[in-house]
Amino acid sequence: MNAASASGSAHGSARGSASAKPLAGWRVLVPRGGPWGDAVAADLRSKGASPIVAAMINFAPTADAPALDAALTSLAAGRFDWMTVTSATTVDVLSAQRAVVPPTTKVAAVGETTAAALTAAGYKVDLVPSEENSARGLLAEWEAATQGVVPLRILTLRSEIAKPLLTEGLRRIGHSVESVVAYRTIGVPVPENVAADVAAGAVQAILVTSGSVAEQVQLQLGPIPEQTLVAAIGPQTARDARDFGLRVDLIAEERTAASLIDAVADVARARAAH
Repeated sequence: MNAASASGSAHGSARGSASAKPLAGWRVLVPRGGPWGDAVAADLRSKGASPIVAAMINFAPTADAPALDAALTSLAAGRFDWMTVTSATTVDVLSAQRAVVPPTTKVAAVGETTAAALTAAGYKVDLVPSEENSARGLLAEWEAATQGVVPLRILTLRSEIAKPLLTEGLRRIGHSVESVVAYRTIGVPVPENVAADVAAGAVQAILVTSGSVAEQVQLQLGPIPEQTLVAAIGPQTARDARDFGLRVDLIAEERTAASLIDAVADVARARAAH
């Protein structure tokens, strides 16, 4: 092999490696732990990144346990036509409470992640938004699915800090809605070395997966250095982040962890090309 062809082969190999591992050299902050955080970290490693898993939020029992208990008792007794579930954490609460969903009650999930969690926990799913995975998207498709059937008796389970968009929307179109707090979201301090690395610009990207995560990122780590990419999992998360004063550099095309990581990888490729 002559020098020119050897050089071309080397450059081709380097390009191939960069394409396969677009996040090589990137340290990426993953703001949630547990199985979700582990899966995201594995996906990041497969693309060459060095993930930093540092849970910034955790979940605590509702401050009004009697109200939740009463609602789940009514649910088991068949007093609701529908139940809405807006997060996988709510599914954890249902499982922990051994909640019974009778065959007469239909279940609406806000997105594919929540629907998958429901299915894995042994619950059925009757409605998932096909377009926008959000309370707004669920409300839009709800009207189409239940057109002319008013009022329905609906149980909405939510986080303490969640905006009552879905509950208010369902009431506006004439349904009878009981809204109950299923859990509280609390902030978790990140390790000091992680905060120091972010402040020093030694973290190339931060994944922002919810409004509550955005709030903690801004409170604990803000202002984020300009060179650090702030990536939001969806439009609503981006809006919430900006409300908290957190800069958002990109929004995933789909509201999934895989799409979020792909979006970060695309930016890494573009930066490498320049």
